[in-house]
Amino acid sequence: MKYYIIAGEASGDLHASNLMKALQEQDVNAEFRFWGGDLMQKVGGTLVKHYKERAFMGFAEILLNLRKILGMISFCKKDITKYQPDAIVFIDNSGFNLRIAKWAKKQGFKTNYYIAPQVWASRASRVNSIKHYIDNMYVILPFEQAFYKKYNYDVHFVGHPLLDAIADIPKTDATLFRKEHQLDDKPVIALLPGSRKQEITKMLSVMLKMVTKFPTYQFIIAGAPSQEYEFYKSFFKDNQVKFIANKTYNLLSISHAALVTSGTATLETALFKVPQVVCYKGSNLSYLIAKKIITLKFISLVNLILDKEVVTELIQHDFNEKRLTKELTKILEDKHREKLFLAYEELEKKLGGKGASEKTAKLIVKNN
Repeated sequence: MKYYIIAGEASGDLHASNLMKALQEQDVNAEFRFWGGDLMQKVGGTLVKHYKERAFMGFAEILLNLRKILGMISFCKKDITKYQPDAIVFIDNSGFNLRIAKWAKKQGFKTNYYIAPQVWASRASRVNSIKHYIDNMYVILPFEQAFYKKYNYDVHFVGHPLLDAIADIPKTDATLFRKEHQLDDKPVIALLPGSRKQEITKMLSVMLKMVTKFPTYQFIIAGAPSQEYEFYKSFFKDNQVKFIANKTYNLLSISHAALVTSGTATLETALFKVPQVVCYKGSNLSYLIAKKIITLKFISLVNLILDKEVVTELIQHDFNEKRLTKELTKILEDKHREKLFLAYEELEKKLGGKGASEKTAKLIVKNN
């Protein structure tokens, strides 16, 4: 079959690439055309647009780039029409993908959604329209199946693909990793400021204020594949902090603690059993709009899945030097760390085990 896959951001590229590999195993005639990134390119097929070209964050930023986004949506529709895929697979990235999906269903294309839109976070009633233009929904969070059931929408729970992604990477040799990146013997605190320029700008300068306050630790920035080193370099001085690009999983595997921007990275950090403080700060306009429409008790996936506050969330004005110092101190204490480790074990059990990519690929081949 011919598959048209639309993914955004580094995490979407990762999960889409693993799904493509699984589809190749289930369908020897699989052909791919896609919006994604480098990992998807390595699997094979034709890259239409790289996710770096459309990395917009927050309501205000989207409004400022609306003309460009609308142009991409128009181009995507024309490209799908020309390619005539047997199945379209949407991966996360709901702002863009749902617009394409609504159009695609009307055109008679088979629509599949993997890593479902987070409509449970805000404006849940959107499910009533979404279920009319998504033929098959594959969800990855344990509470999502029951959520959609309330709207008479049967979806497939396939487990979380991060379990596969983490299991597939070779075990990191800590000694060799430290030597390769010229690290000393101090315990590591990883800084994960996000992947988009807007969020890195908001997050990293505050995170870096911790360096002088915790001199017995070494701080390392996890560089995202979507950004160049020179962009990060503008935030710190030589020898103030280490920088390691495109090796976040290796870095987490040797980390003692982490400061993490809200998103998929909070779950990745938990699966590596690293105590963390979750951080988030957007533009004032984006924050005010979000407060109006988001009804969740928590913003981190760790707390949402466990339905309780396990990791501390510092949001908007709470994300400041004083609070961050206090919360980082807390997760370095043995008593608090033990509680976190127990909660992380519970989290992993709830995620449904490995095999998300394989399960999803089998269902896509069967249902299209």
